Amino acid sequence: MAVSRRYFLDPFGCVKNQVDAENMMARLDGSGWSSVPEAGDADLIIVNSCGFVEDAKRESIDAVLGWRGLYPDKKILLAGCLAQRYAKELAESLPEADGFFGTDDIAKIADAADSLGGGGEGPTPGVQNEAPAAGSRPLLSMPGSAYVKISEGCDNGCTYCAIPLIRGPLRCRSVEDILDECKGLLARGIKELCIVGQDIASYSSGGSGLPELLAAMAELRGDFWVRLLYMHPDRFPLRVLDVMERDARFLPYFDVPFQHASGRILSAMNRRGNAEDYLALAQTIRGRLPGSVIRTTFLVGFPGETDADFAELRAFQDRLRPDWLGCFSYSREEGTAAYSMPGRVPKKKALARKLEVEESQLRITEENMDRFVGQTLDVLLEEKFDSSDRDGNDEETPELWLGRAYCHAPEVDGSAVIVGPLSGAEKAGGLLPCKVIARRSFDLELRPVSGV
Repeated sequence: MAVSRRYFLDPFGCVKNQVDAENMMARLDGSGWSSVPEAGDADLIIVNSCGFVEDAKRESIDAVLGWRGLYPDKKILLAGCLAQRYAKELAESLPEADGFFGTDDIAKIADAADSLGGGGEGPTPGVQNEAPAAGSRPLLSMPGSAYVKISEGCDNGCTYCAIPLIRGPLRCRSVEDILDECKGLLARGIKELCIVGQDIASYSSGGSGLPELLAAMAELRGDFWVRLLYMHPDRFPLRVLDVMERDARFLPYFDVPFQHASGRILSAMNRRGNAEDYLALAQTIRGRLPGSVIRTTFLVGFPGETDADFAELRAFQDRLRPDWLGCFSYSREEGTAAYSMPGRVPKKKALARKLEVEESQLRITEENMDRFVGQTLDVLLEEKFDSSDRDGNDEETPELWLGRAYCHAPEVDGSAVIVGPLSGAEKAGGLLPCKVIARRSFDLELRPVSGV
């Protein structure tokens, strides 16, 4: 009789990586392996790595080193983007990993795991590594939410980005395949479908673009949200606004990475737009969908960025007034076009610029969040705050839930903090109508409508 083979998956990187991790788990679970919540109980430790920027690469390598130090006799597999990009180099420089598994063919993860042994006795007789049913994979996201990856790779050619080196050119799933996955997830009780890809604005399959995909999704029945993430501003398809105007289930939340405002820097990044184009896009979105929320990202310290270029970016930030903003300092990645560009910005200066953007954004976000006070919003419940952790003041502290409203994307934005009285029937992953009673920093405090 075969010994049960157990694995522990340690995930790193972006939500696209998370979907890869979930699909790996589905393949392993269907091949006689079983997931365990603690690495100490596993025969095989899988580090699903990120290889996008230097800090992320170091974090993934440190994870391998850390697990090897804790468990010298266990098998360790380095998977994901870092393994895809540097398999040959890491095989020579990282003996702490027993094997490497890239992103080219996730379906082969069970073969890679079996090849390492992992302490078991080989594949369980009669168990086949069959493709999991659409939408049936394990989910690593918070309750009620799931990511649906509609494409792989990217053709945009941003000069600072290593994604095409890792993930390759753009490849898109068919509309039918995506709909099947969405149906499977909704049947499991998922309330939020987060549509992701390296750039979902570039989606194209069988003559259908993103607007056509969303129109097909609008035919699905049920009470759920659709959240669109990562739309390149130069490719933004305005017809998605038509779908959102017709169907409130498509959240007016826009994650549009503008990256910069200086024409000179945008050109060096291989971006076609300019500050005025981007401000006009934001104005169009807000004009057609007054409740819209805009998140963006800025990249500071790009080669050749002068004080004048940065001043343009800051002026753009003040005019755009995004609801949420993530700011990153440039990471010099070998193989990218920007790697050999002159005018490298000192790290200290880049970090100072990043801090200035972040400090300015805090004020903008707080002021923008004030507009929700007094509104009634549906909140996706994520977790109940344990009253036993509140310094013994159980009777004095009201019951609390943490969740997200439509203005909060998973993991990157603020939270909705729901204060009782509650009915007791609430559960994680459900939607609850609440009234916003206050803003606390950039979080929102709410009460259930029935309790107001």
